[in-house]
Amino acid sequence: MRVLRNTHCTAGVNALHMLPSSSDTICNSFIITTQNGGLIVIDGGFRTETPYFLQSLKLISGENKPHVDAWFLSHPHDDHVSVFFDMIENRREEFDVGTVYFNFPSRQYLAAEDLSSAGTMDWFYRVLPLFADRARIASEGDVINLRCARFRVLHSQNCAVKVNRPNNASLVFRMELGGKSVMFTGDCGVESGKEILDRYSGSGLLKCDICQMAHHGQNGCDRDFYEAVSPEICLWPTPSWVWSNCDGRGNLKTLEVRDWIEEMGIKQNLVSKDGPVCIYL
Repeated sequence: MRVLRNTHCTAGVNALHMLPSSSDTICNSFIITTQNGGLIVIDGGFRTETPYFLQSLKLISGENKPHVDAWFLSHPHDDHVSVFFDMIENRREEFDVGTVYFNFPSRQYLAAEDLSSAGTMDWFYRVLPLFADRARIASEGDVINLRCARFRVLHSQNCAVKVNRPNNASLVFRMELGGKSVMFTGDCGVESGKEILDRYSGSGLLKCDICQMAHHGQNGCDRDFYEAVSPEICLWPTPSWVWSNCDGRGNLKTLEVRDWIEEMGIKQNLVSKDGPVCIYL
């Protein structure tokens, strides 16, 4: 796999782009291109990232009005989904989307623990009529073929889980493209990570060439999950202050997770704080 830093690949190749935050905040933002002209997006970031994200989407696609074949929304947190909500509400003339995949819990379920994500659901319900004809629920076990990419959903929301509710509701899926495999985890928590291990250990579906580090690389799924994935490359959608473990409250666990990865012998860590990254697949 060839890695390009601080640049974008051209359209018409099998490639994965990880975009940084334009303001060094938390952000989960991926754009995928395929050799037969496909364009796929995962999350996007806070709405403040919309200008940078849309500019990047146009540069990568080579189109003034990009057509996104599919947009995956991992879970209802603003640092993941607000770019899409903002674009579909306010900038529909600048892009087009084929299908939007998601599986969000109810507002009531989220509000029992997290009023912020409940507020995100209010925004979701407001904009849903703008893309309802293209909306699809992605559930565990689904296999979604998009151009020459294949997505297999390994986890979707489980309302029996009563802790870390919005993060544990993350869609987790494996993408196969160009003979390579990528694990996308969203903000997968310890509990959902264990569910995935229980269901898929021994299936051959967990081992991947590339793994997106859950919850921006801290306080997400545990070491056993990463050992099962055993990637060659770790993608960290992580700003500088999370990477250095200094949120001012002492709540971050980035250094512990970095130690896991080092002890596992994984040498290639690509961190969004360092700028955009493109990986040829």
